[in-house]
Amino acid sequence: MQGFVNRDAVAKTISSRKATFYSRSRSTLWTKGETSMNFINIHDIFIDCDRDSIIYLGKPDGPTCHTGAETCYYTRVSDLLEPPETETQGDKLAETTLYSLESTISQRKAELELPQNGKPSWTKRLLLNSDLLCSKVREEADELCRTLEENEDKSRTASEMADVLYHAMVLLALKDVKMEDVLQVLRKRFSQSGIEEKKIRVSQG
Repeated sequence: MQGFVNRDAVAKTISSRKATFYSRSRSTLWTKGETSMNFINIHDIFIDCDRDSIIYLGKPDGPTCHTGAETCYYTRVSDLLEPPETETQGDKLAETTLYSLESTISQRKAELELPQNGKPSWTKRLLLNSDLLCSKVREEADELCRTLEENEDKSRTASEMADVLYHAMVLLALKDVKMEDVLQVLRKRFSQSGIEEKKIRVSQG
């Protein structure tokens, strides 16, 4: 998100570790999350080379945007120039959620290069053990199928699909494959039938 700050807002952010801004319309400080409880917990602050803009780096407790999106920057300029007929706000929220998860996994992978203290997170354990990771991908995929075979409710299916996505995305990170690479493959497949796409894969194999 983007907001206006003054010296007092930055000082309060440093002391409280909560992202705080200055409202020019109300002439008062305001802390992100003071009404929604979706605070942004700040762990570092950077200033640019001209010293006229600041970046707060932190972990949000919930959606950052008032619309419920994880980021305020979910609208592409291309969408404004040529609005797609089929894309909805839900589509954008789904995409930002995937990219946010991908970013978190990538951060955990980068942290493996640093000295490790304490018990590693589950994500790091998966990144360090490919056998464990592959077994979890297979296990979660099987549990997803069982929700259909055993006629379990929708919430159970959604939960198992979330597990499949998470573990599959850890595998992608280990293989240095970006989610955008996967989405591009899917977009390409939209323009051709499944039979044609399979023929191409067979010929290339």
